[in-house]
Amino acid sequence: MRRAEFEVNDTKRIEELFAECEYGTLSLMDDLVPYGVPLNFVWYEKSLCFHGSKEGRKMELIAKNPKASFSVVKPLSLIPSYFSNTRSASPATQFFISAHVTGLIEIVSNADLKCLMLTSLMQKLQPEGGYDAIEATNPIYTKMIEQTGLFRLNPESISLKFKAGQNLTDERKKSLIEKLHERGNTLDLLTIEMINQMR
Repeated sequence: MRRAEFEVNDTKRIEELFAECEYGTLSLMDDLVPYGVPLNFVWYEKSLCFHGSKEGRKMELIAKNPKASFSVVKPLSLIPSYFSNTRSASPATQFFISAHVTGLIEIVSNADLKCLMLTSLMQKLQPEGGYDAIEATNPIYTKMIEQTGLFRLNPESISLKFKAGQNLTDERKKSLIEKLHERGNTLDLLTIEMINQMR
């Protein structure tokens, strides 16, 4: 990572980000042409898991080349240029938390493992329940489990980036926090919390 002050090495924070973000972008290669697709995912047993059709471009590319990357971003506040008391547009920016994962994709064929991964995804996206347990022996799921492709990206590297004002002076951070408090939306309050954590 070029800007070392924004890099964070904290497994717990990585897992929190993966739990909070509903989707990310999977990047594959189609010969020399990059191909990115946004999709829902879940962090399960130290791998990024997702599902999709067993047919189509994504499946074809994974079969040809299982190397992939996956990016997840949690946006924080937009910081307008006038927060810097200037007429220049240059200081305008956005704070965020992001993770970038590289590794190899494994196609999962075991029906019981598929059920566990799908259950984990449902627990993330629909924590209130309201559905029958996903089991290979349950007839309402038999066809779906057979027809659905399940994939796991086994990480070779994970980088976590927090852009929350670490490069600012204490005086600048104090001024920024005051302005975020004044604007006071939910995202601003979260951003203030992140700025304070990164001090």
